Amino acid sequence: MKGKEEAVGAELQGYDQSDHLLSGYKMGKLVQLRLSHRVVMAAMTRCRALDGIPNQAMVQYYSQRATNGGLLISEGTFISPTAHGYPHCPGIYLEEQVEAWKRVTDAVHAKGAYMFCQLWHVGRASHHVYQPGGGPPISSTNKAIPTRWKILLPDGSFSDYSSPRALATSEIPQIIEHYRQAAINSIRAGFDGVEIHGAYGYLIDQFLKDGINDRADEYGGSLENRCRFLMQILDAVIKAIGIERIGVKISPTLYHQEAHDSDQLALGLAVVERLNKLQEEQGLKLCYLQVQAGTFTRGITEKEAELLRKLRKAYQGTFMISGGFNKELGDKAISEGDADLIAYARLFLSNPDLVRRFEINAPLNEYDSAAFYSHDPVVGYTDYPFLNESTQP
Repeated sequence: MKGKEEAVGAELQGYDQSDHLLSGYKMGKLVQLRLSHRVVMAAMTRCRALDGIPNQAMVQYYSQRATNGGLLISEGTFISPTAHGYPHCPGIYLEEQVEAWKRVTDAVHAKGAYMFCQLWHVGRASHHVYQPGGGPPISSTNKAIPTRWKILLPDGSFSDYSSPRALATSEIPQIIEHYRQAAINSIRAGFDGVEIHGAYGYLIDQFLKDGINDRADEYGGSLENRCRFLMQILDAVIKAIGIERIGVKISPTLYHQEAHDSDQLALGLAVVERLNKLQEEQGLKLCYLQVQAGTFTRGITEKEAELLRKLRKAYQGTFMISGGFNKELGDKAISEGDADLIAYARLFLSNPDLVRRFEINAPLNEYDSAAFYSHDPVVGYTDYPFLNESTQP
């Protein structure tokens, strides 16, 4: 029998020794999500929202991957005109975008699934062609992403990233306001919640990591200062839509777009400590914390796995992990208590019925990486086959 303290922890996180990838999971007190399995669809940039407006192809794409009691996280969704850095990605700052997203969320809800909108600002990971008036991208720094990294332009060519402009201290509240309004718009658009994208070397990560952040104001230097931007965003978004409708994604170990930190564990624990304190003050928990490890092309190393375990042990709430998991590794992580939820990206992309395939141990479709960022509304998007094509929605 579990001791009292252990039992309380299990109740808080919805975890017990019999949990596995396809077992149910409950989270939330005032805003309850009752998941029928732990297989979460991760956010994936797909570049199918022509001119930034969600369309019918996106309705079909997300609906195909929705399951009763499943959780889907939208592709990164721009919070403002300065947030852009990829062609044909959706936004959530115009009324036309809000109305268009409603068709997507309605289709997902009709399948009995939940959907969160990932709120995205790329920061310096942009080019002047994406910026209002052709100006420089904004960031925590004036340092550009090194030329060994390339950006996809609207005409399909690749180029160096543009040199960014460090935000003045006085400008930061306006960026926080963009996150707040985007969260409100997301709920209006029918999303069940939002995920604050603080990973992959994008804007929030540019403040978090000391390999990028070279500021001398209250947003730079110490861990306390580097976490300030994220925590102020969370404070504003919580006041707007409530803490239980918010997930947070970080990637302290992920080296992407020259995003690195001199002490990855310390950074991860600093974020966790502040999230725990925030939850204690609110008397409610965030919907989840998602930690991305590994890279886009390999799984998680043992060193990264050990860091994840330390963050899992420290975080007082639902813990989601992502980074190259298959069914076996996802099952193992949950059954051993290393995570509550597993987010799948490429496997979900190429297998719209991924959950069903996991249930019956069916073979998986291979993904077509050449079509990842195509603008085609069908090829490499909605044409991946189901196990039984007659079951397609």
